[in-house]
Amino acid sequence: MAEPKENLQMEKIVSLCKRRGFIFQSSEIYGGINGFWDYGPLGAELKRNVKELWWNAMTREREDVAGLEATIIMSPAIWRASGHVDTFSDPMCDCKKCKKRFRADQLCEDQNLTLIKNANGKFELPAGTKCTSCDSKELTEPRPFNLMFKTYVGPVESEDNVAYLRPETAQAIFAQFKNVLETSRQKVPFGIGQIGKAFRNEVTPRNYTFRSREFEQMELEFFIKPDEAIEAIHGSVATVPATGHPGEPQPNWGWQAWHQYWVEERVKFYEGIGLSRDTLGFHHQTPEELAHYARACTDILFKFPFSKKDENGNVKGDELEGIAARSDFDLSQHQRFSGKPMGVFDDELRQAWAKLPKEKQDDLWRRYYENRKNYLTKSAKPDETAEQIQKQATEDANGLAKGQYIPHVIEPSAGVDRLILALIANAYSETTETDAKGKSETTYVMKFHPRIAPIKVGVLPLLKNKPELVKKAIAVRDLLRPWMNVYYDDGGSIGKRYARQDEAGTPFCVTIDFDTLGEKPELLDTVTLRYRDDGRQERLKISELRDWLLARIR
Repeated sequence: MAEPKENLQMEKIVSLCKRRGFIFQSSEIYGGINGFWDYGPLGAELKRNVKELWWNAMTREREDVAGLEATIIMSPAIWRASGHVDTFSDPMCDCKKCKKRFRADQLCEDQNLTLIKNANGKFELPAGTKCTSCDSKELTEPRPFNLMFKTYVGPVESEDNVAYLRPETAQAIFAQFKNVLETSRQKVPFGIGQIGKAFRNEVTPRNYTFRSREFEQMELEFFIKPDEAIEAIHGSVATVPATGHPGEPQPNWGWQAWHQYWVEERVKFYEGIGLSRDTLGFHHQTPEELAHYARACTDILFKFPFSKKDENGNVKGDELEGIAARSDFDLSQHQRFSGKPMGVFDDELRQAWAKLPKEKQDDLWRRYYENRKNYLTKSAKPDETAEQIQKQATEDANGLAKGQYIPHVIEPSAGVDRLILALIANAYSETTETDAKGKSETTYVMKFHPRIAPIKVGVLPLLKNKPELVKKAIAVRDLLRPWMNVYYDDGGSIGKRYARQDEAGTPFCVTIDFDTLGEKPELLDTVTLRYRDDGRQERLKISELRDWLLARIR
């Protein structure tokens, strides 16, 4: 019988999350429902803070990104165009003995095996694969399982009314590309950002909230000019080092520079909310791993407590975010399936093209033609002929002279719930101390970065039975409340209240004591400010408190 796998660190994190109100099992009073999670008071605040910071960094603080909020249910034609209806599946297999169901690739990975894909594109289990629940080797052959949740729009449950809960937020951005472009008065290069729910009917949800059936995404689709257009306008396409931040965007950047830029921008965001580079990892997808239309994809990883180790004993990490260079595949697909143009007109390109030598025009035309033909061939419909594909590729390439092209896209796509779990795991800290009598006590501190902490400051009167202290503490709470999330607590000893706030991750506590009331005249209207991470304390004037805190939580 297989031994149950345990992860003590994760067990402690899960326990604290429930105890302190970060995360609860959905429908818990009815036994729960696998793959669905609810965020409690602290979790809801933490999640809201993270999404707001992402939105500010990606849209409000940039001139070249606009926002979108699209519906969860869209036309089924969108999912046929994107390939989700036909290909969005995971390989699933069952144990014939214990009847447990597995995702075949995960089952193999747990046993340090690699799922086999044969010449016909079908998956096979390697020799020796066994059920990790009962050790039986009687397993069914892997079969595809589509991950989209199906529903019906309208009162009749018929195939004509089938719809899907979106498995990602990106396709809405592509479908609304032209509307956003025209109404936001943007020009390529520019991006469209969106935060929203997505749904995937995972075969085996696991690792707490890391892989869920309902989750949120923070996605940016950043549209750029094809390299051929950049070269026509600027004479050459800039290249940047494959590591490090390339600096401020330049007009002659091609897809490689933009891809590297967004990888580093996303790392900078993570560093700004408390995830240092030491906690992150990177996986550059190999040509075999890449989607057929992608030119590159870099996964940003976080070293979770459940992350596996490589052959050298180093923790590899699991994906937080993928930054993909997706070529012009997405807009091209929606143009072909909807019959609506998704290209743009670029007068700078039209004018530059007319000034190019004939040899240069021919070279750029040929390269663009080959790229378009390659896309059209790989995405061809069953009834499309080679002649039709060549004709369409020719028309597309001829569009360059008219200043027309379909934009390419760089896609940074992050999972909100995975990021919340990473932040919780990163913040978790425990200390066990033993007193002189041999009694041990463990204390827990959630060391969130102040920018994301669910509660920014705890306001505590030294004693709750002293009306003058309580009145002053409430006044301080009301002073701060319009500017930040404040928690007022007067229950129990001051030490226990500090401990409660430490577990909640509150970075600062403000204590109103008798010196605040003027017991020492020189300390009138000052408070004791306590730092969460080291317990250090200092006095601060109430009149300076708001600005002092705002400078540290934003």
